Amino acid sequence: MTWPMLFGVLSLMTFQLVDSAFIGQLGRDPLAALGFTLPMQQLIIGLQVGLGIATTAIISRTLGAGDQLRAERLGGLVVTVGAILVIILCIGLWLLQTRIMSALGAEPSLLPLIRSYWIPWLMSAWTGAMLYFGYSVCRSHGDTRLPGYMMVATSLLNIALDPLYIFVFGWGLPGAALATITAFGIGCLFIYPKLLRCGWLRFDLKQLALGRALKQLNNIMAPAMVSQLMPPVSAMVATALVAGFGSAAVAAWGLGTRLEFFSIVVVLALTMSMPPMVGRMLGAGELGQIRKLVRLAVRFVVVWQLAIGLIWLMASGLVSELFTSDREVSDVLGSYLVRVPLSYSGLGICMLMVSVCNALGLALRALLVSTLRLFLCFLPFLWIGAQIGGINGLMSGALAGNLLAGVMAYAFYRQGIRKLAKLHAGS
Repeated sequence: MTWPMLFGVLSLMTFQLVDSAFIGQLGRDPLAALGFTLPMQQLIIGLQVGLGIATTAIISRTLGAGDQLRAERLGGLVVTVGAILVIILCIGLWLLQTRIMSALGAEPSLLPLIRSYWIPWLMSAWTGAMLYFGYSVCRSHGDTRLPGYMMVATSLLNIALDPLYIFVFGWGLPGAALATITAFGIGCLFIYPKLLRCGWLRFDLKQLALGRALKQLNNIMAPAMVSQLMPPVSAMVATALVAGFGSAAVAAWGLGTRLEFFSIVVVLALTMSMPPMVGRMLGAGELGQIRKLVRLAVRFVVVWQLAIGLIWLMASGLVSELFTSDREVSDVLGSYLVRVPLSYSGLGICMLMVSVCNALGLALRALLVSTLRLFLCFLPFLWIGAQIGGINGLMSGALAGNLLAGVMAYAFYRQGIRKLAKLHAGS
């Protein structure tokens, strides 16, 4: 179940990089306008991922309990609620765009360009959210192939349409968003008829106990959304700490974090493929099987990410010279690659435990794990390391913080599963 999601996530990352490269050819201002949309994009993604996590947890658990009809109606409820919430957020962002851009420090000369881009961009964000909700319903039914294939297909289509819309048709920056609308819109036209044919969506919501269902969704969605919005805040604080060591340190840190995202892509795919399995097992009362599944996944993540870390360690000199010609940046990046990747196993376990806790219905525990990872382990250790050993100490602090977070996250999961076992035994 993980392989299709792995290729899907990789393709999405690739299309976003290619998108930025095409926009970069238009000049500095379009690239800056794109940059000012990124915090807003993270807000929309936080909402859709939070709802997606709730979807997978609730529907898979309902299926595990054998209630197929309720699972289908929950799918219809999720798509309806998601469409309404995202469109309300998009309208709010459009109405407040001038205030938002001023608060973010956008130059007045950029505002007309941003304004011309925001309508197609917000439409593309809504279309992408609708496609994501369709993926979430598929995953909750145990189908990761269709979302994985669709991610690859829509990403390739987006890449193909970008130069046509941006340069050939002369639409410039808005053309990038229009290419995304076209690709994601075609994806929606394919996936929603498929969901209806499979009987995974029903819109007779009056037959559903709406109050109870919405409360059930919100209990998981709200903490998951907050959890999704914390990493950008943490990244801003970490960048501010690194900035104290100069522009070369910031450049190297930025390169390192991009490499980190590629290094943990297998874990990202696992966090998408495991929740439907855990949810079904929970619905069927098979807590012993959940324990076995999680132990297997944890062992795999530790071995896999340790191997990735050792590869970066051995290739640190070559990679740092390959990515930059600036000697100072290269030295700092080499220091990063010698230290931080060795902690990716801890980071991977933390991400996995957040995903598993959400699937178990322990959304507040998942939120607590995310909060403590960032604000008790990662950021304090960065600061302490920087005070003791400068920029190299800061990198060592990241190593220690991630490893501690992994141990803490696994302990929280084990405590949570023991409590669930007692509840099941009592009932």
